[in-house]
Amino acid sequence: METLLYIGFLFVLGALVERFSSTLYVPKVVGYLIAGLVVGPEILGIIPYYFVENSHIITNLALSIIAVLAGATLKISNLNGHAKEIVSITLFQSMTTFVVVTLGFIFIGDFFGFSITQTIVTALILGGIATATAPATPLAVVHEFRAKGIFISTLLAVVAADDAVSLIIFSLALTVSLTLMGSDIYSWENIANALFLITFSAFLGVVAAFINKSFEKLFAHHKGMETISTLGLIFIVYSLSEFWGLEPLLSAMVMGIVMTNISKDFDIVEEEIDNHLAEIIFMLFFIISAMHLKLEALFSLPLAIGAYVLLRFFGKVGGSYVGAFVSKSSQEIKKYLGLALMPQAGIAIGLVLSLQNQSGFESLAPTLLNIVIAATLIHEVVGPFMTKFALKKSGEMYKNVI
Repeated sequence: METLLYIGFLFVLGALVERFSSTLYVPKVVGYLIAGLVVGPEILGIIPYYFVENSHIITNLALSIIAVLAGATLKISNLNGHAKEIVSITLFQSMTTFVVVTLGFIFIGDFFGFSITQTIVTALILGGIATATAPATPLAVVHEFRAKGIFISTLLAVVAADDAVSLIIFSLALTVSLTLMGSDIYSWENIANALFLITFSAFLGVVAAFINKSFEKLFAHHKGMETISTLGLIFIVYSLSEFWGLEPLLSAMVMGIVMTNISKDFDIVEEEIDNHLAEIIFMLFFIISAMHLKLEALFSLPLAIGAYVLLRFFGKVGGSYVGAFVSKSSQEIKKYLGLALMPQAGIAIGLVLSLQNQSGFESLAPTLLNIVIAATLIHEVVGPFMTKFALKKSGEMYKNVI
């Protein structure tokens, strides 16, 4: 009974946040995050720890749909003439962020009292995590302000591609780190394992997309049922990927990419989700995500947290500008797209949590966790404002209004 009571409370809270966010001209994402932090265990304690600790079913449900929606933005027919921009911006901003954050932490490593090896490992891991962008925040802000246009399609495509690239970069950074720390597992075996996980995760998403397409004729006159079966497949794929130790976000994202390109009916399903589920998904995800954040993390290692946020900012903005310049993108994309890539949440936290039980990271894992969680709090509060600013400067806000 208590669980249902808390969920009901969150629905009412979310509705109030949405109502007053528009009055205060604050992005709803920020309102959800602040509300979750305030009513959560860290401040008022209205929602207890045990609910937050057992809320993974809700957050996984939300993340699976968010990942599919992010992948669905990579529709080839909508990217004609822009593929070069997307690839260029994605690669330049990912690699620039990785290099800037990694080198930055190597230079300030003495402040932590780590050995040379620990400093390099810390730098590599933080560099890998820094490349990830939270797909939920840009999607939520775009959804809220009904933004549409070349800037938006490029942004969402870069976010989707960026998350796939970030998983690869992190896996390789972890492989090098384990080798530096003298892991018993040979580096080539680590690399092969990382590539296998990425490949099989993507393969699972492709298979699910084709299974979903096979249902089109069956539900040709029952579009509501087609939406339900698609949601069921999304949850199954995400759960199986997690159960098999794969990358569930990558599986769901690839499923979205393939479905939107091979299924003529997926636009209808996507519209159904957007009209009836998206708001609830974003609301629950952000409110509950904020409840996981620890305020004390903000006051531990302030130099490292500040350095991570600033270095990541310069990497994302600078790398995006260079990528846009190389691909001869518009001035709006050159100047402002990098700002919209600042949000960072679920993927980054998931990556750093994966290190908690990793052999060899016993002494480094708590430090890495505090840095990433504190930076997430900053990114998720400041990020939506920066995304909104970028959308406003692009001139594409409220273009998706019927």
